[in-house]
Amino acid sequence: MREGRPSTTALYVAMGRAIAHADARASGFSDPIARELLPDDARRLVDLHASGQRPPRLRDRWTLRIARRVSRMMTLRTLAIDDAIRSAPERGQLVILGAGLDARAWRMDELRETVVFEVDHPATQAAKRERTAALRPLAREVRFVPVDFQRDSLEAALERAGQDATRPTLWLWEGVIRYLSPEAIEATLDAIASRSAPGSRLVANYTTRAGGARWLSNLVLRAIGEPIRSSISPEGFAALLATRGFAVISDTDATTLAARASVPSGGLDRWRWAGIRHILVAARS
Repeated sequence: MREGRPSTTALYVAMGRAIAHADARASGFSDPIARELLPDDARRLVDLHASGQRPPRLRDRWTLRIARRVSRMMTLRTLAIDDAIRSAPERGQLVILGAGLDARAWRMDELRETVVFEVDHPATQAAKRERTAALRPLAREVRFVPVDFQRDSLEAALERAGQDATRPTLWLWEGVIRYLSPEAIEATLDAIASRSAPGSRLVANYTTRAGGARWLSNLVLRAIGEPIRSSISPEGFAALLATRGFAVISDTDATTLAARASVPSGGLDRWRWAGIRHILVAARS
């Protein structure tokens, strides 16, 4: 991330969810709050898309094109993660690592008895707090926890925020892992393990080594200050979790998720890169 500026990838994720909501692309997908979390210029582009209008400026057309592509993956990722949250046996505490512009605390009624800890970079979090100030969360409580994953102690930050390490915790680690160094990934897993009582669960999405990252995508990510720093195999991730007391319940790639989400069969060829993106659920006994 560029120093002092909110995450650009978080912005595109929220735009993608807002577009997917407007398009009603997949049965069961709904994120009416995503649009409300956008800055005015991004919200205007989403509204142009919803009305079928073409932005007059080339830069805006390019931005909207990227957001539309992101929306395809966001549909699948959001549906899968929402289902994993709903099926978790314990939801008293939800820690969202790299919360970005995630709207779950404001849109999921299943979190009405849940204290949600939103962990993210201070600059991104400051923008989100401003945009959510007038919104009423559906979660019992939302606590903002500013953390730079590359530099700060996640464990200390959660301790200060009041996360109870003696009670089961549901962890959500979405859209973050590939932007972290291997050392930062291990440090985050150490903090998760340290603060996870038996019965805790981890829901994570990650990118495998298979296929790698497209050079153009990574070039764009480097240009906005958010380069891809790591990838991991399913076997490697499972091993990292096992050494910390977590057992994998499920690990599903996005190609499989697309087939489950009623995506028209004629559109599955668009998912030639989807096999490298996974949603994992693990539990601590």
